[in-house]
Amino acid sequence: MAARLLEKYRNEITAGMSKAFNLSNRMAVPYIEKIVVNMGVGEALQDVKILDKAAEELGLITGQKPVIRRAKKAISNFKIKQGNPVGCKVTLRSSRMYEFMDKLINIALPRIRDFRGVPADSFDHAGNYTLGITDQTIFPEIDIDKTPRTQGMEITFVIKKSKNKEYSRELLRLFGMPFKTED
Repeated sequence: MAARLLEKYRNEITAGMSKAFNLSNRMAVPYIEKIVVNMGVGEALQDVKILDKAAEELGLITGQKPVIRRAKKAISNFKIKQGNPVGCKVTLRSSRMYEFMDKLINIALPRIRDFRGVPADSFDHAGNYTLGITDQTIFPEIDIDKTPRTQGMEITFVIKKSKNKEYSRELLRLFGMPFKTED
């Protein structure tokens, strides 16, 4: 059985995007290639257990085992040596990607206190969207009582075949991404 958002993309979003941007071919419609969830854990330099706990929680949130990221080069101001573990990341594709996106949009984001929407201007020049979250406890898999510290994360939606930011914004809006409205 396909993920709910994948079915929505196939049945509704491709038709809506084709009509909105006058695309004659369904293959020209932008699509989400992957979602990359990244946690930078700077405190891991003093205590590796913090990184292990962050990786465990990221695995619970995404349903996939994270990769430990290491420093590519030394930065003396931050006391980082080359090869030190500094974070973890997960790359989600296909059905896991759509299930994570569904959970993020419909469950996690509404749990943020005083939530008024996500920024509508966080697109890069290629049309990819990056969302920063400051607290991982908005996800239902995380037990607040067993979490020693709050940890932020970056969620990047890599969008292919997007001609510009407007195409990407409309694609995410049709998926249900709650963008901030200008008051």
